[in-house]
Amino acid sequence: MTELHVHLDGSMRPVSVWEMAAAQGTALPVQNAEQLAEILQAPADCADLNEYLKCFDLPLTVLQEPESLIQAMKELVQDMSADGVTVGEIRFAPQLHTEEGYTQPEIVQAALEGLRQGKVLCPNFHGSLILCCMRGQDNRKANEETLQTASAFLGSGVCAADLAGAEALFPTCAFEDLFAMARRMDIPFTIHAGEAAGPESIRDALRLGARRIGHGVRAIEDPALCAELARQKIPLEVCVTSNLQTRAFPEGTVHPVKKLFDMGIHVTVNTDNRTVSHTTMTQERRLLADSFGFTDEELNIMEEYAREGRFLS
Repeated sequence: MTELHVHLDGSMRPVSVWEMAAAQGTALPVQNAEQLAEILQAPADCADLNEYLKCFDLPLTVLQEPESLIQAMKELVQDMSADGVTVGEIRFAPQLHTEEGYTQPEIVQAALEGLRQGKVLCPNFHGSLILCCMRGQDNRKANEETLQTASAFLGSGVCAADLAGAEALFPTCAFEDLFAMARRMDIPFTIHAGEAAGPESIRDALRLGARRIGHGVRAIEDPALCAELARQKIPLEVCVTSNLQTRAFPEGTVHPVKKLFDMGIHVTVNTDNRTVSHTTMTQERRLLADSFGFTDEELNIMEEYAREGRFLS
């Protein structure tokens, strides 16, 4: 299987978060790793994307040192490989891991070392990193450094850049200058769009030069946009369980993954966050078959879409 959209900090083993916190002297609001697992997962009554993103706070706290990043990345490679994933593009935002004074290049070097160690243990796994810029205020300098870091490691373990974060609060169009910089540096990129924000965010991402769309499911609200996505063969990195948790659609609305696929759009299957969404690629494929009627042939077509759409050569 090929996975294009999985976040490192949303996919950590709870026991590892527990052990890292203990080693670092970080106080936790629970008594054991089993209880910790519950607060690392999105609640059943998750209100929206903003509440979902709060599940990243604790993992980010323990991922401020190279050793922790190496371990987390190595373990994620092992977990993905055990799930049957052979090609994976793992994303994270290096600017969120610099609180202890490490630079973004140093953080990326640690993540790449973890990736290398994971590949040694899982030789059938082929992986690379996508570096996330972040939506927010007053982080232009950090985002520019992320692109500079991506450029420095491009082709040497890094395959692309991304824009993540609270998309409804910080619209995609506000980052035009940032992605003009990415284009000048020949960095391919995907952009989170069309999840918390509507079809206009997807149009903005395409206008800025995104080769893929993270989520993109609210394209269903704009038939002309759907036709354009199909015509251009733009892959959508769809994460059904995550979309349901973040309430990307009104309650009672059926997720449009099958409609998007039937329109000829290059829909791909992804977990988003294995721990936060308590899912795997195997579970996502089973969900598509059992709840949305996808056949084995259609699942194989989506796998081919993912292989064609990957940044990793």
